Amino acid sequence: MDWLALLAFALFGLVVGGYGTLIGAGGGFIIVPVLLLVLHWPHTDAVGTSLLVVTANALSGTASYWRQRRIDVRTGLQFAMATVPGAFIGSYIVNLLTGRVFNLIFGILLVAVSLYLMWRPEKRREHVRIERPAGPAGWGWTVRHMVDSRGEVHDFGFSKSWGIILSFFVGFMSSILGIGGGIIHVPALVTLFDFPAHIATATSHFILPFSTGTGTISQLFQGHVRLAPGLAMALGAIVGAQFGGALSHRVKGRWIVRGLAAALTLVGIRLIIG
Repeated sequence: MDWLALLAFALFGLVVGGYGTLIGAGGGFIIVPVLLLVLHWPHTDAVGTSLLVVTANALSGTASYWRQRRIDVRTGLQFAMATVPGAFIGSYIVNLLTGRVFNLIFGILLVAVSLYLMWRPEKRREHVRIERPAGPAGWGWTVRHMVDSRGEVHDFGFSKSWGIILSFFVGFMSSILGIGGGIIHVPALVTLFDFPAHIATATSHFILPFSTGTGTISQLFQGHVRLAPGLAMALGAIVGAQFGGALSHRVKGRWIVRGLAAALTLVGIRLIIG
C-alpha cells in the first residue's frame, strides 16, 4: 500500500475521530459502511479493522473527556466490565453471517435507533426524576451528582442493574457490527436512563475501549484486521478525537443527539438498499 493511500486513510480517521468523539459513538458506524460500500471489503475485515480504529479513537477521546470531568467513572467501569463477555462472544458470531445479512442487520439497527431519537420528544433536564421509581424500573436505582470542569452541575438517577444488562448487549453488538457500541449506548443512556447528553457521550467513550479492545484482540487472532490501513486510520482518529472532545464544550446536548440521528438514518438506508 503506497503512502498516498495511507495518508487518505489517516485523513479519513481524523474526520471519523472528531465526529465520533463529539457524539460518543466511536466512529465505527461511519468506518464500516465506507469499507463495505466504497472499498468493498469483506464484512469480517471491515468489522475487525474498524474495531482497531474505534479503540484508538476511544482512548484518545476518553483522555479529553477526563480533563473535562464529564465521565461517570464508577458507573462506566461497571458497565464496561459487562461489555467484555458480550464483545468476546460477538467477535465469533460475526463469522456466521453473510455479507448481505450483515448489511441488513446493520442498516435496520441504525434506522431504528435514529427514528427513536427523532420521534421521542426532548426531555427537560429540570423535570428528570431523581427519586427511585416503583416496580422493575427502580431495580438497582442509583443517583449521581457530578460537577464538570466548567462548573456545570449534573444530577440524574438511573437503574444500574438494567444498565449492566444493556451493556452486555452493547458489547455483543459492537463486536458483531464493528461499531464500538456507542450508537446504542448513547441513545439508551440519554432516553432510557435519563443521563445528561454530555455525560452520556463522555461515559460511553470511556466504556468503548473495554468492548472494542476485546473485539480487536479476538479479531487479530482470527486474521480479520488489516493492520496498515487500520493503523493509519487509528493515528488520524487519535488526533481527531482531541478536536471532537474540545468542540463538545460548544455544542448543546440536543444537537449532539440530533446529529447522531441524522447520520444513522442516511447510513442505515444506504446499507438496507444495498
